[in-house]
Amino acid sequence: MASEPIIDLAKEDKVASVDNFEITWFDRITLFISHTTKYLTPIIVMVMFYEVFVRYILVKPTMWANELSLWLAGIIYCIGGVYASRLRCHIRIVTLYDFVSRKTQRIFDLIGVIVLILYAAAVIYGGYFDAKNSFMTWEKLGTVWDPPIPAVMKPLILITIFLMAIQSINNLIIDWNKNKEKAYDPAKDLR
Repeated sequence: MASEPIIDLAKEDKVASVDNFEITWFDRITLFISHTTKYLTPIIVMVMFYEVFVRYILVKPTMWANELSLWLAGIIYCIGGVYASRLRCHIRIVTLYDFVSRKTQRIFDLIGVIVLILYAAAVIYGGYFDAKNSFMTWEKLGTVWDPPIPAVMKPLILITIFLMAIQSINNLIIDWNKNKEKAYDPAKDLR
């Protein structure tokens, strides 16, 4: 039984990943951050197991387990957006996109990236001073445990929005010379 190659070396000096997207220097950053962040998931599971044990067996619930789980899940969610952008798993309305020529698809892609860049710039501009203030004052949540969730999450949201915009530009450059994408087949989701 022949196995699929892990790395596609069909292109000269260009490496493609198992998802058939060329890997650039920025993709390496995205992959490093996202693959490092995935290890937070088992920590959340362990914290929740611990909380269930102490709450229902020892009848001594913690004050920190739920907040820590939400904090870590928020970090995973933010970084997941960058990873999804790299994999082109974002939402795309294919009703019109699949039925136009590749040249028109490129125009749609360019418009989408421009809109995303404008959105990212607006969010970063609007949130920068609040995120900077939260980080510099080490703003805390204000609960009994009082973790610095705002001090971490506010800057992280801006950083991930910036990374998603850069990843979208990276994807546009990589995908620009590709052939027309195959039309979406909803029947494959039923298998």
